[in-house]
Amino acid sequence: MQETDKHELEVNSAEIEADQSRTTVYYDGSCPLCSVEIGHYASCAGADRLMFVDVSDPNAGLGDDLTRQNALERFHVRRPDGVLLSGARGFTELWGTLPKWRWLARVARLPGVISLLELAYRGFLPIRPALSRIASRLGAKPVNRTDTST
Repeated sequence: MQETDKHELEVNSAEIEADQSRTTVYYDGSCPLCSVEIGHYASCAGADRLMFVDVSDPNAGLGDDLTRQNALERFHVRRPDGVLLSGARGFTELWGTLPKWRWLARVARLPGVISLLELAYRGFLPIRPALSRIASRLGAKPVNRTDTST
């Protein structure tokens, strides 16, 4: 192995270890609404502890326990310990990572609140496409302009 190849391998290993220490947020980059929301979270203090993965990219690494279809249909977050959370639990994990949003994570952890948030999230999912079209008409742009409807 050449010295430069060995150095590149060490750098890549360090990057992988760093990624495993961060919370991974899976989002639909082809959705203008989702792109705006994730853009907001990515601009918050504490976002350096997050890794954002655009699941509309067919080459996105998702792990063995998450299919691309499931990732496109529902919000998912993977904790640094590898546990995959979705829906309201995923949002609660994301909020708990960002100092500006921690208060909401604390509220979500009160008895019964996560169930109500999950119910609201499930109610939101069917209207997400319409809201995304409205967001697009208002100027929101998707991160990834690839059509994922196929």
